[in-house]
Amino acid sequence: MTSSKGLKTQASDPDQVQAVLDAAHGDPFAFLGVHERRGGDGWVVRTMQPNVAGVTVIERGGGGREYEGIRVPGTDFFEALVPDAKERFDYLLRLEFRDNEAPVERADAYSFGPILGDQDIYYAAEGTHRQLYRKFGAHAQTVDGVEGMAFSVWAPNAQRVSVVGDFNQWDGRTHVMRKRVEAGIWEIFLPGVGFGAHYKFEIVGAEGRLFLKSDPVAFFSQHGTSTASITYDLGKYEWGDDEWMEKRRGGDKYREPVSIYEVHLGSWARIPEEGDRFLTYLEFADRLIPHVKELGFTHIELMPITEFPFDGSWGYQVSGYFAPTSRFGSPDEFRQFVDRCHQEGIGVILDWVPAHFPKDEHGLARFDGTPLYEHADPRQGEHKDWGTLIFNYGRNEVSNFLLASALFWLEQYHLDGLRVDAVASMLYLDYSREEGEWVPNEHGGRENIEAIGFLRYMNEVCYDRFPGVMMIAEESTAFAGVSRPTETGGLGFGFKWNMGWMHDFLEYFQHEPVHRKYHHGEATFSMIYAYDENFMLPISHDEVVHGKGALLDKMPGDRWQKFANLRLFLAWMYAHPGKKLLFQGVEFGQSEEWDYRKSLDWHLTQYPEHEGVRRLLVDLNRLYREERALHEADHRPEGFSWLDHGDAENSTFSFLRRDGEGGSILLVAINATPVPREGFRMGVPASGYYEEILNTDSGHYAGSNTGNAGGIEANPMPWHHQEYSIEVVLPPMSTVIFRQAETA
Repeated sequence: MTSSKGLKTQASDPDQVQAVLDAAHGDPFAFLGVHERRGGDGWVVRTMQPNVAGVTVIERGGGGREYEGIRVPGTDFFEALVPDAKERFDYLLRLEFRDNEAPVERADAYSFGPILGDQDIYYAAEGTHRQLYRKFGAHAQTVDGVEGMAFSVWAPNAQRVSVVGDFNQWDGRTHVMRKRVEAGIWEIFLPGVGFGAHYKFEIVGAEGRLFLKSDPVAFFSQHGTSTASITYDLGKYEWGDDEWMEKRRGGDKYREPVSIYEVHLGSWARIPEEGDRFLTYLEFADRLIPHVKELGFTHIELMPITEFPFDGSWGYQVSGYFAPTSRFGSPDEFRQFVDRCHQEGIGVILDWVPAHFPKDEHGLARFDGTPLYEHADPRQGEHKDWGTLIFNYGRNEVSNFLLASALFWLEQYHLDGLRVDAVASMLYLDYSREEGEWVPNEHGGRENIEAIGFLRYMNEVCYDRFPGVMMIAEESTAFAGVSRPTETGGLGFGFKWNMGWMHDFLEYFQHEPVHRKYHHGEATFSMIYAYDENFMLPISHDEVVHGKGALLDKMPGDRWQKFANLRLFLAWMYAHPGKKLLFQGVEFGQSEEWDYRKSLDWHLTQYPEHEGVRRLLVDLNRLYREERALHEADHRPEGFSWLDHGDAENSTFSFLRRDGEGGSILLVAINATPVPREGFRMGVPASGYYEEILNTDSGHYAGSNTGNAGGIEANPMPWHHQEYSIEVVLPPMSTVIFRQAETA
């Protein structure tokens, strides 16, 4: 080994040495690593290695010569002179430890050049890097034959950023990152770091404060009080859903049946005998998928499983926009859940939250010590209702971050759509604000121009990249064109939640039946605007929480009437134009308000009335899938026509559903009172026998079993502007559906 004992420590600038020791060097890559000595007198390797007894520099290749590192007295800084080197060379560091611990040989992080290419830097700064997640965060790489992990993060106003983790004793002095000043991006390649490592970014903010941040683009994270990011290999999972994905690309969701089961994974079911623990993703695959398949839903919609710190936010305060929560398992276990759903013919939709984010110290808030992802002005940057921060959509890097997140879930997890949460709060600058609490746009208006532009671009890109997915807006205002193409001025979503239908129907059903005749219009008003958007009818978690009670509990009357009302409601919902969404627990008539802290009341299914609701929903989903008239023309006027919407006195309703091509017609009759209606006449478009294919009062569903003995023959009496009619019995508190038989 060549000694460096003659090396004078003055050969390195003492001020720069001290700056490295203080983790305050403005450009550590310009000083650490291998550099030519002043005057061309050989080369010197500089490294800062806390808690080691000694350092040796080993030349890679060419004989493997060794050079002793000399400690700058009283410090953890070492220098090794390489006097005979003519040019920059590759090397390893041998680190020797005290207490007889075996030496370790590793490459030096400061011997490697920049990680990100010029194009990555350019597109990231421009805000058009659609695959940001392939470059930012933590990625395994092999550089010059050395395996390790490349880290990159955007923090333009930080004075210093270091990667800290269980690989460097969480010491921010050890791996200070290189700043790419042209884009405010920090990067470093750490040799020897593999998958499963815990890490964060230690940041000295713009004002000099030191703090730790989780990786905004981490693929896996801890949750709760421990919030480290975890390096993870997303490249090893082998999908088995090729058939599903190919079929999805050629599908047409507007004409197909779409019935969605909304799930909160933390409360769908738990394991009481094991401390009431959560199920895992794999246990959900074993239990939730068969349940949804038996019920006949076409899709599962997951309330947010993007990593979030606070259980009480139900996932809507997101800290990890690229990480499925580790509450239920690993990223690949979540992939396996999605894969198995697809193999069983069930799509998976994710609630995705680009409207706001929490203020948690480890998250996006004031990420580099300044309002980076959020607006600086609280009149633009804070949601007072939710205690969260609003994304600054006008900043290229922020809109790029969100777009990349949306694309990430569709690509890496094969998700079949995103339900975008709180769109109304994104569209309006004065959302939930009083006069003087908001800032108008450049034209003096209340529309958030930047957010609208982001949503349009996001939908365009998602539909272009992933044909067959569904982009769904949870939007509660009368903003025009939410589900219309961007080229016609719309936002470009595929579907919009019909919050008006939900509000009016729930209001109507909460009236006592004797009073419903005074509120008849609440049940018919939705058809006035039914084709303004591509609507989805939602009965979501929001309607069964915060004192609103369970859906069953909203229904008036005694126990029998409550269940009859619920069955009537569900069947009317399925007969109404629009795709369907129901929250967990509705399928068996959950009787208590939803509580995210505990499991659903599965024991209720042992009782006949609750089991009757489940049986009805199975039959509704079957009919909805099989009968083209119930789904094929959901968004076209020819799919629906009233027979009679004016019988307020008796609170009855009747209408036709068509497939849009005249090949399939269903008749629907509704009695919203507990009084049976005998001799109820309905117009029908043709002669023949009309089968009763659904009756919510059937004994099979725990009803009173009043009905029409399977069907009835039409007679040539014109009624309801139709040439023929049928005279039927409308059971109490019921929805009845008839279909013309092929033969009498």
